[in-house]
Amino acid sequence: MNEEKISTLIIEDEELARKLLRTYLSEHEEIEIIGECENGFEGVKAINELKPDLIFLDIQMPKITGFEMLELVDHHPEIIFTTAYDQFALKAFEYNAADYLLKPFSKERLKDALEKVKERLLKQTDHEDIVEKINNFPREGFLD
Repeated sequence: MNEEKISTLIIEDEELARKLLRTYLSEHEEIEIIGECENGFEGVKAINELKPDLIFLDIQMPKITGFEMLELVDHHPEIIFTTAYDQFALKAFEYNAADYLLKPFSKERLKDALEKVKERLLKQTDHEDIVEKINNFPREGFLD
């Protein structure tokens, strides 16, 4: 994760929904939108190439669903699902989703979801720092 910005990808088939999300996210200076995709195939390509920290993912899209798309990616960013269907919530959390926003959602609800993502990314960074310190720890004479 970049120190200041959370690289973010929007994967949503409806233009109006993408526009609303862009508008809401523009109020969060820590978010950097690095791309938008209209379907799951574009989403797979963009995730694997751009390696975002966070994706906003619709579930019901043409060709492949958001869930099917996640099965095809190599990079696994934080996920906030954005959908009009509440029946997928349980499955979303099986994919370790940070949050599940039911359309239409408020700016306040989006803010809460972003706070969860920030906490998760901070924990990942802390974990990576610890692993790096362990890997760089001088081993000479340690087990002699």
